[in-house]
Amino acid sequence: MAENSDPLSTAEHHGEGAPRSAEEPITTTNHGRTTPSGLTPEEFKSLKHYVTEFHTYLIHGGRRCSSLLAQKIHAPRDVVWSIVRRFDKPQTYKHFIKSCAVKEGFQIVVGCTRDVNVISGLPAATSTERLDILDDDRYVFGFSIIGGEHRLRNYRSVTTLHELPVSAGGEGGSEEICTVVLESYVVDVPEGNTEEDTRLFADTVVKLNLQKLSAVAVGLASDAAAGGGSGGGMR
Repeated sequence: MAENSDPLSTAEHHGEGAPRSAEEPITTTNHGRTTPSGLTPEEFKSLKHYVTEFHTYLIHGGRRCSSLLAQKIHAPRDVVWSIVRRFDKPQTYKHFIKSCAVKEGFQIVVGCTRDVNVISGLPAATSTERLDILDDDRYVFGFSIIGGEHRLRNYRSVTTLHELPVSAGGEGGSEEICTVVLESYVVDVPEGNTEEDTRLFADTVVKLNLQKLSAVAVGLASDAAAGGGSGGGMR
C-alpha cells in the first residue's frame, strides 16, 4: 500500500524551509553528480533515476544544505523495509535516540507524529517528527522535524530501498542480490555554523544510523534463515 504526500512529483514537498525573500536565489540539488561512498560508479548509475525522483530538493537562499548517503546491506529488501517503515520505533536502528513516544491509538499513516528523546551529549534534547511519505510498494519513506529542542531546523529526509546484484566473490563470479539504502536530507544551517559543519554533523549521524540498520537487518535475516523462515523481518 502506498501512502505519501507526493514524494517529489511536486517541488513544494522538498522545498519548504525557512521564510525567504523574493531576492533569495532558488537552486536545485543534484545528488546524481557524485557517487556516494560505498557504491561503485556503475552501481550508482543504475540508481540515478531514483535519486532524481526522490532525492532532489529545492534550496532557497544560501543557508541550507543537503546530502545523499548510501549503505549496502546483505539482507532481503523486505527485511530492511520492515525496520525502516516502523515510524514508531526509530530507536531500533537510530543511534542517539533514548526513547520514542506516540499517541494512544497510533497508526503508521502519513501525517502521524512521534516525540523523540535524544541521549545527552548532543546539541538536542527532544524532537517532534512527522511522517511525510510511506510507500510500501516502492519502498519509500520520508519524515520531517516539526518541533522540539534541537538545532536541525526544517530538517526533511527521504529514504529509499533498492535491490542490486553484487558479486558474491569466489570462483565463477556468482552474484547475489543485496539491498541498497539511499538516504538524503535537507536542513537549515544554524546561525554561527557553516554549511560544511552542518553537513559533517548530519552526515555522521545518518551514516552511523545506516551502519546500525545494516547490522540489525543482517541479524534478523540470519535468525530467520536459522529458524527456517523465508525472510524474517521486524514486527
